[in-house]
Amino acid sequence: MTDRTTDLVTGPPGVRADLVVAVDCSTTASKAVVVDAAGRVVAQAARPLRTRQPRASWHEQDAQDWWTATRGAVAEAVAGLDDAGRVGALCLTHQRESFVCLDADGRPLRPAILWLDGRAHEEIAALGTDRVHELSGKPPDTTPAIYKLAWLARHEPEVLAGAAMVGDVHAYLTLRLTGRWATSDASADTLGLFDLARATWSTELLALAGLRREQMPELVPVGERVADLTADVATELGLPGPVPLVAGIGDGQAAGIGLGATTPGVAYLNLGTSMVLGVHSVDLRRDPAFRTLAGMLPGTYTLETVLNAAAYVASWCREQFGARGVDAAAGAELEAAASLVPIGAEGLLTVPYWNAAQTPYWDPAARGATIGWHGRHTPAHLYRSILEGVGFELRLHLERLEAVTGEPVAAIRVVGGGGRSPLWVQIVADVTGRPVRVCADAEWSAAGAAVLARAYLDGGRAPSAPEPPGREVLPDADACARYAALAAVHRRIYPALRDLFPDLLAVTGSDGTAAKDGTAAEDGTAAEDGTAADRGDGPTGSTRISR
Repeated sequence: MTDRTTDLVTGPPGVRADLVVAVDCSTTASKAVVVDAAGRVVAQAARPLRTRQPRASWHEQDAQDWWTATRGAVAEAVAGLDDAGRVGALCLTHQRESFVCLDADGRPLRPAILWLDGRAHEEIAALGTDRVHELSGKPPDTTPAIYKLAWLARHEPEVLAGAAMVGDVHAYLTLRLTGRWATSDASADTLGLFDLARATWSTELLALAGLRREQMPELVPVGERVADLTADVATELGLPGPVPLVAGIGDGQAAGIGLGATTPGVAYLNLGTSMVLGVHSVDLRRDPAFRTLAGMLPGTYTLETVLNAAAYVASWCREQFGARGVDAAAGAELEAAASLVPIGAEGLLTVPYWNAAQTPYWDPAARGATIGWHGRHTPAHLYRSILEGVGFELRLHLERLEAVTGEPVAAIRVVGGGGRSPLWVQIVADVTGRPVRVCADAEWSAAGAAVLARAYLDGGRAPSAPEPPGREVLPDADACARYAALAAVHRRIYPALRDLFPDLLAVTGSDGTAAKDGTAAEDGTAAEDGTAADRGDGPTGSTRISR
């Protein structure tokens, strides 16, 4: 074990380092949260990030903005402390699966490609085999970087050939903070290039992506020291002495740590732009019912179900059909109207595959569908059907997860912008038949990173978090029965439409390629604050969870 005696003092002699800085570099912002030994937030700051969408289904960022935003957020948070010498460690959490290609001097060769980018349909079809799933734990999907890297190898071969370094957000920020090209093993895993059973880069998967082993960052176990911040960086951040960077983890698992989801029977649910549900597993399991990730604790695994459009679709509905556009009043008005619509939206059902289908179908060609329209339906009916549609997807996810693992999910702890909607949370409880604890008012990904940093300072003990506070929402028995009947109808919609989607994409070019008639694909740019691309966006505004 590393000797931490000197790590406990960063400032003048006699100053004890009892504070940690957790950095959450998500899709919309980089946030810095300073936490004391009791787990209290004593300072925090954030800087926004911009997402660009140069073509339909493409989502990119300037990786240098990751550093600029992180540096600004940390410096502001540290400036709010009475004594910056009390900072004993810094730990990172981040948007998963996003990656950047760098030259030998650490400069990006092209914009970073994000986790929700959907350009690699052909590569997923060609490379998304059972063997890739077996090695990586990831079913074929738009999210893992391996397919987008293969797209680069095909369409921009000079980028991969000329890249000295290819890595995730953690690796890039580690390079800027410490000068070392390294990342945590759990962060590396999300790229889909990792041999989960052996906890190292897979030569076979790297070859499929067109990469060389020497391009990849070194691997450091989660919770261990990566390196000290460089003297220049420490000065920029307002820190008086060397501070160790502790290897962090992706935002989903970090939130799980903060929410106490290592407890059997407890699941974390990020009801943000994307919906992600995760449970802890001591065993390595692979199945289309979930994707398998490096775990919240060393040597364990996290099983996640995914829907890449949840609050994303709710936000879309508000923006397109809200009475006064996208402001808070319009959102509240549509939500209030939807709460008066009966269960089942008077026969309107929505399959929310606005960003493809993930669990359990893993179909990148799938798209959203709403059926059952008639003359009584209003925007409020559509809005409720979207919230219910996400609930039906979650029910399907839970049923498949429990069937494979044999382990029931007894309680759900929800974070993300969707957790701010009382209507949506009640729908989730009623559709799934499970109690839901709303924990939406904290930076839970940062909280998990802070737990890792604290565990390091405490001599490498197993990371643990206190029971998270929140509001309990219980399912209603009558509503549960009505939703069970609707769920049986809802789950038949996608299988009935599955064969139509590939033809639709080919004819229209709406997968980001040119249409068959030669027309150009849609061009566009995400909002300045990136909300359209953030997993944490929700029906009542910004969120406290990453992505």
